[in-house]
Amino acid sequence: QERVEESGGGSVQPGGSLRLSCTASGSINAAAWFRQAPGKEREWVLCISRRGFIPKSPDSVKGRFTIFRDNAKNAVNLQMKFLKPEDTATYYCAATGDAANMCPTDRTGYNYWGKGTLVTISS
Repeated sequence: QERVEESGGGSVQPGGSLRLSCTASGSINAAAWFRQAPGKEREWVLCISRRGFIPKSPDSVKGRFTIFRDNAKNAVNLQMKFLKPEDTATYYCAATGDAANMCPTDRTGYNYWGKGTLVTISS
């Protein structure tokens, strides 16, 4: 059973940037970031396969968020730029030992989850 842990959350002003980091206790294949705002369902943000495949990003983060990984460190990071108040949410890292060549965009595709890190965008 792998463990994943997020870090890097915090509070920034609109237009600012943050980098979230996710570290797994062992080797993982597909990894993703999801987020959940208060009163809303958890939504997919971005994902990346072990071999670096990244599907088309949702419109809500397109051009602003980037996902990248370091397999040697079992790490997957989310770089967020031009942050908006609507990006405020708890961000979760998810991973799976399956799916080396692709990454699921649905939460059911992941069996390892972190506890989340809070990101607040406010002036």
